[in-house]
Amino acid sequence: MRILLYTGKGGVGKTSVAAATALRCADLGYRTVVISTDSAHSLADSFDLPLGNEPTPITPRLWGQEIDLLHQMEKYWGKVREYMVALFAWRGMDELQAEETSVLPGMEELASLMQIVYLHDSGQYDAIIVDCAPTGATLQLLAFPEVLRWYIQRIFPIQRQVARVVRPLTKAVSDIPLPDDSFFATIEDLYGQLARMHQMLTDPQLTSVRLVLNPEKMVIKEAQRAFTYLSLYGYATDAVVSNRIIPKTVADGYFAAWKEIQAKYSLMVDEAFSPLPILTVPLFDQEVVGLEMLRKMGAAIYGPDLARESASDPTRLYFAGEVQKVEKSNGNYRLVLPLPLVRKEQIQLTQASDELVIHIGNWKRNLILPRALVGLPVKGARYEGDTLVVIFTGDKK
Repeated sequence: MRILLYTGKGGVGKTSVAAATALRCADLGYRTVVISTDSAHSLADSFDLPLGNEPTPITPRLWGQEIDLLHQMEKYWGKVREYMVALFAWRGMDELQAEETSVLPGMEELASLMQIVYLHDSGQYDAIIVDCAPTGATLQLLAFPEVLRWYIQRIFPIQRQVARVVRPLTKAVSDIPLPDDSFFATIEDLYGQLARMHQMLTDPQLTSVRLVLNPEKMVIKEAQRAFTYLSLYGYATDAVVSNRIIPKTVADGYFAAWKEIQAKYSLMVDEAFSPLPILTVPLFDQEVVGLEMLRKMGAAIYGPDLARESASDPTRLYFAGEVQKVEKSNGNYRLVLPLPLVRKEQIQLTQASDELVIHIGNWKRNLILPRALVGLPVKGARYEGDTLVVIFTGDKK
């Protein structure tokens, strides 16, 4: 079983790459389902076939699903929303406003992502391909279990105890709705499901994130930030897909400048994400829609050979091991970066805004720092074995 998450800046071709990957997996004989966690579904458009709320057959061994978000929210958030609607209505909102307000930011995407647990546990699939929402929404989504865990462990027990004490008194003097035990039981159940989801998605042997980008400066910078934050929360990225590369065979002078720009930024991609493999995809001469074009894209990404246990198999693990991680120790932050076969005197560090620039001889790498590290001065750095450890003080300048 493999779970592959494809994410990237909106408009980079993420859905097409996810769909092409799913079709390649099915052609290799894997029972494959591809789903979207983006509220603006486009999987059906990519396959040029209608998709339903439940896994819908597309080709032999391939199913696609565009999740009904209202159904998912009722399934996972029904009790919570019921209480919140009642509370907002008591505060004077009409019923429609209360229904809309009860849909908290991130609830829709989160409920969709939890579908992965159900599909995994069903045992019906060998590969689950996820067309994630654009980068920002995906990062918020994947960080949510950590936030909720803090709330559940520290605040939730207090609120539950208070509710039990004041509920009888409140009912006697006011009609304000207070959550009953079923509400708190729903929260606990939701937390359990989120914890399981987090465990599954942070298992590098089971789940891999793949960043989809175009060789453009703004897109690369956003992908770098995504890569850093994914590492921070323990999600393993095993490959980068660089999409819409203008082929060398294109000789039209109109594209000459674009080809030079792409060549420049392709080097930046290699530098920014090393040692992750970069899978390149050409700009096709027609729209990538329908099974035929998706198969062409799959062959361009993974190679023409349709054989399991080879480089052409999308379910293989392209990179194993941590590329970088951030940890807190004794009030300071440590950025740990594997750098094998490098001498200490070859390394130079430069900090600029939200970037840490690492120079090694004639090569350099720009790391986008997590928000927690931006503005923190570098206290020191040391080379331990084959690993560079950069220490940031815990206080802002």
